[in-house]
Amino acid sequence: MESAENDKKEHDPHPEPHPKQVEVTVDRKKHKVAAGTRTVAAFKAEVRVDAAKELEEIVDGKLVPLADDAKITIKGGEVFVSHVRRGGSSWK
Repeated sequence: MESAENDKKEHDPHPEPHPKQVEVTVDRKKHKVAAGTRTVAAFKAEVRVDAAKELEEIVDGKLVPLADDAKITIKGGEVFVSHVRRGGSSWK
């Protein structure tokens, strides 16, 4: 039966596009998500990060803050951490 499915995929003139699934890590948890570009807010919803939290990506050992309205491209292997947003008040 598997052979019949493979034949259908090879001969289907209109194959259904399936985004490649890749693995990312968020707060030490592995998630399978579709590769591609989306807003940070959409990504947070996809991996179940509270919308009120800030998301940062670990790039070359450094935390890079991600604005909710920024676009990110997921290729696989990315590592993210979320945390409570820090206030912008000063100590004067």
